[in-house]
Amino acid sequence: MDVDPSPSTSGTDMSLSSNLTAILPKIDEDNIMDPQTAKQKMTEILDMLEGRVEKLRKEAATLEEDKDHILASLDSIRTADWILEMAHFEQEETHRYLDRIIERCLTVDIKIHTQRDQPQEEALHQVNHLIDALVMTLKTDPDGAKEKCISYMNACSSQHVHGIMDKKFENALLGCTLDDQKRVKKRLQGLLSYLDRLDVTCEGD
Repeated sequence: MDVDPSPSTSGTDMSLSSNLTAILPKIDEDNIMDPQTAKQKMTEILDMLEGRVEKLRKEAATLEEDKDHILASLDSIRTADWILEMAHFEQEETHRYLDRIIERCLTVDIKIHTQRDQPQEEALHQVNHLIDALVMTLKTDPDGAKEKCISYMNACSSQHVHGIMDKKFENALLGCTLDDQKRVKKRLQGLLSYLDRLDVTCEGD
């Protein structure tokens, strides 16, 4: 039995084809039989598409950071002292509003896959374990957590902020991919900024 092509599918294919044609460089059909020219044109196309892929990854990484910053801000609001000054019904209303925004934010799922071999997977696991342990000490020992965070930051850069550098963290970090190293550094920068704000709040009290 013959099956007619779906109009919607055909329209999608035509749209995709026209969009791809619009972004690709024009190939001179008079010289297409020249193998060298054809290879050069194809290389130009692939180079351009590779650049678009890298741009896409950077934009996705930026969106991922924006999502993390929004969730961190919402969490800070949830634990803010001034919420305790509200009436009980106002607190409940505010928390419901916060929960609604958080749930909405969590519907945005951004994944950037980084290719890693087994040693790189193990190195990243060790780095995340060290940072998670640091986060666990924030409430019990904020000063010690900040000192440890700075030592981790110093391991990420040749220019030390101040204080010592954690060699164990540095060795684990060097085993990670370059993309993971960049993400770890940004995570630590965000954590250090939070600790700095925490210091200002404590001094104000």
